[in-house]
Amino acid sequence: MGTLWTGERIYTMEREQNVVEAVFVEDGIVIATGFKDELENNYNSLITKRMDLKGNTMFPGFVDSHMHLIGHGEKLLKLDFSNMTSSTQISNAIQEYIKDKPAGQWIIGEGWNENQLPDRKIFHRSELDELAPNYPLMLKRICRHAVVVNTKALELAGITDDTPNPEGGVIVRDLNGNATGYLLDQAQELVKKVIPEVTEEYIQNALHVSIEDCLRVGLVGGHTEDLNYYGGFLRTYKAFQKIINEDNCKFRANLLVHHEVVEDMHHLGYKFGEMEDLLELGAMKIFADGSLGGRTALLSHPYNDSPDTSGVAIHPPDELKALVQKARRYKMPVAVHAIGDLAFEYVLNAIEEFPPFGNQRDRLIHAQILRKELIERAKQLPLILDIQPRFVVSDFPWVVERIGEANMKNCYAWKTLLREGLYCAGGSDAPIEPIDPLLGIHAAVTRQKPGEEEVYMPEQRISVYEAVQLFTTGSAYAIGKENSLGKIAPGFKADFTILDKDLFQINEDEILNTNVMMTVVDDTVMYER
Repeated sequence: MGTLWTGERIYTMEREQNVVEAVFVEDGIVIATGFKDELENNYNSLITKRMDLKGNTMFPGFVDSHMHLIGHGEKLLKLDFSNMTSSTQISNAIQEYIKDKPAGQWIIGEGWNENQLPDRKIFHRSELDELAPNYPLMLKRICRHAVVVNTKALELAGITDDTPNPEGGVIVRDLNGNATGYLLDQAQELVKKVIPEVTEEYIQNALHVSIEDCLRVGLVGGHTEDLNYYGGFLRTYKAFQKIINEDNCKFRANLLVHHEVVEDMHHLGYKFGEMEDLLELGAMKIFADGSLGGRTALLSHPYNDSPDTSGVAIHPPDELKALVQKARRYKMPVAVHAIGDLAFEYVLNAIEEFPPFGNQRDRLIHAQILRKELIERAKQLPLILDIQPRFVVSDFPWVVERIGEANMKNCYAWKTLLREGLYCAGGSDAPIEPIDPLLGIHAAVTRQKPGEEEVYMPEQRISVYEAVQLFTTGSAYAIGKENSLGKIAPGFKADFTILDKDLFQINEDEILNTNVMMTVVDDTVMYER
């Protein structure tokens, strides 16, 4: 018994402009596509439900190729600075938020970004002390590779002016050598490890809220990295099992496994690629460097606006190679965060020395700052580049000053990567960027901030079809599921994103005014406008 979906515009994404009138689905799998009358005749006795698109447009279900599902839920539940455009707004929000909080409770805020503040302010710990004198306070930068904390938080973490920088991190100090409260990359962990562990109920609530929001914006799934941050592998994995499987909140989640919990996963009897309904255990996650915002992305040259640094290697080259080798022992591909060109180079060195097992593909996440020779080397390897088109909106124009105009030619170069034959997938890195895939598609196509005229590196704009591919066929290819996900074709999962506008027929800016009418996972309507 099955469902017949009908409409004038159903894009299969098998090739550009390939449109069908109808799709017949049985047991969550597409059985046939084609003309409405033809499918009505062929499957009439099996059709138990008919779904008319009523003038809306169907696409294969959009999938975010890089996100942090629980982190996105936390952002929705916590103090969120991501849309604040002045340091005064942030200060006022902190003071308002703590009014009903008991003294001594940890206060954690998300998403501040000095680049969208007129004064470019990075709060000093003493300023945070004045705002919240009775609370340990931690504010996470939008990139999540930096935090600012107050004195109470430093004291609880045992950080003094004399505490050495941890490997892969920086405790920022003033000219007198005093800790300012600004902590970069691995230095954050000194504070995070003393924050009380969240409850299982908290994790489940954040995950449920996050998935509901994803479905609302048309996402049928996501590749997410959460398993190392909420009390360990099993505790976090059980939250996914409960919300997605037991609570029937259908959402396809491919779970990247941080290298620090890979042993836990295997000791518990789990392995890469293991499927449990809509859950799948994915590649081993590694961080090779930090972020451009905190100047911890690892470059092959000094930062243009801060020549005393070229970034931070989270792992020295030999240690990075050892981590890739560890993944191979477990017959796992790797998914490596690499923003800077030197970090990208170190990852290529490791993959070339320890190639993936069988037909597996590795994934390099972000790939923002590149050089021509690195692109050439990447083309020779079984890998996919996991890009975040929305970073163009967030990072320009300040990133040009940070990297230097002379070094920008192969940076954020989405068109170049596709033209060179590299496979690319599209994600948001939520909660770093907004979760909405239409914002990512618009950014990839226009390379403009919404409402502004300036186009950043216009030669790197891609077509709407290429942009939609990032979130459909690209995301499927990233996890080796190109024969079952990302298209509307026989044998593929019945996951659909249904919009009120045809993205291929409207003005580029109309993408921002497009509404998600329905999100369908496994032939089940999980969201309806």
